[in-house]
Amino acid sequence: MSLPLDLPPPSPSERLRARGAASRPAGRFEPYARAPEHDGWDIPEEERLVRTEVSLERPRSVITRNSSPDVPFDRSLNPYRGCEHGCIYCFARPSHGYLGLSAGLDFETRLIARPEAPRVLEEELRRKGYRVNPLAIGTNTDPYQPLERRMEIMRGVLEVLRAYRHPVTIVTRGAAVLRDLDLLAPMAEAGLAQVGISVTTLDAGLARAMEPRAPSPPTRIRMIRELSRAGVPVRVMAAPMIPGLTDHELEAILTEARRAGARAASMMPVRLPHEVAPLFADWIERHHPGKAAKVLGRIRDMRGGRLNDPRFAHRMKGEGEMAELLQQRFALSCKRLGLAHTLPELDCAQFRVPPRPGDQLELF
Repeated sequence: MSLPLDLPPPSPSERLRARGAASRPAGRFEPYARAPEHDGWDIPEEERLVRTEVSLERPRSVITRNSSPDVPFDRSLNPYRGCEHGCIYCFARPSHGYLGLSAGLDFETRLIARPEAPRVLEEELRRKGYRVNPLAIGTNTDPYQPLERRMEIMRGVLEVLRAYRHPVTIVTRGAAVLRDLDLLAPMAEAGLAQVGISVTTLDAGLARAMEPRAPSPPTRIRMIRELSRAGVPVRVMAAPMIPGLTDHELEAILTEARRAGARAASMMPVRLPHEVAPLFADWIERHHPGKAAKVLGRIRDMRGGRLNDPRFAHRMKGEGEMAELLQQRFALSCKRLGLAHTLPELDCAQFRVPPRPGDQLELF
């Protein structure tokens, strides 16, 4: 089958283990592309296992402002760039192109950590002109990806938000979120925190291939259960739903999440912007060649004949008969299970700037 864009073949000297992408296609901003070429010598190259590399970034600002009408938040924070989970469909992959890196293997193996994020966040919250609104974390890359267990940047961010009584919404599929229950539970009790857990499939084998370093589906259901038991409001995110591959699981995902304690749910059909389209097409051809034509055809049916439709009001929902049917199934399941479409609003009135040691205290 023909792909939307040509991908370079994988390097013969690289051995991949639990990776979503199989190559490093050049980013859309790069003037040159690289491809392996045999040198003519009949000497086998020594294979090397592709390992995760981590670079450090010292940001001047960590709060990103957003004005998109498609998302319910106006500010977000990302402790990391790139994501080791390696989800092949991830819409955030093209963001690595702004760093001169590939949306393919680079996105999941060449990560950028921002250890100064908690300190910079505190500086931004202390500014006189700051106006509070819920801070969304995990909207681009997962704040609880495997690297977080060692770096603990997300934990530092939560400690700052707790000290300032600042509301926060978190989206994750990383089990390390349970480590921070000691912070999240009291914040949630005060109306300052809620968590969205992404569940794309209940098929462990499919998840292992599609999201190679993310927790298994049973682990994510357990995350919902433990967060809910601790009093943290949880929204299950059945996203992305991939027509012809995972969409038949929608009702089962919502049912299992509700049994585990989820209070609300959301759903979004898969979208494949920029470099993600050829990466996903390559993956589906390698892992499910018998389904590739059907899956890609159904995605096009939901995206106006393309693999991605970037238009506002369309990119999150899709269009056409299949998209409408998926939305109807979602609405009926939520009604049957008693799942809300949104969680209660967080409390912005508690925000306050704590005094630093040596600050002059107010008398009145």
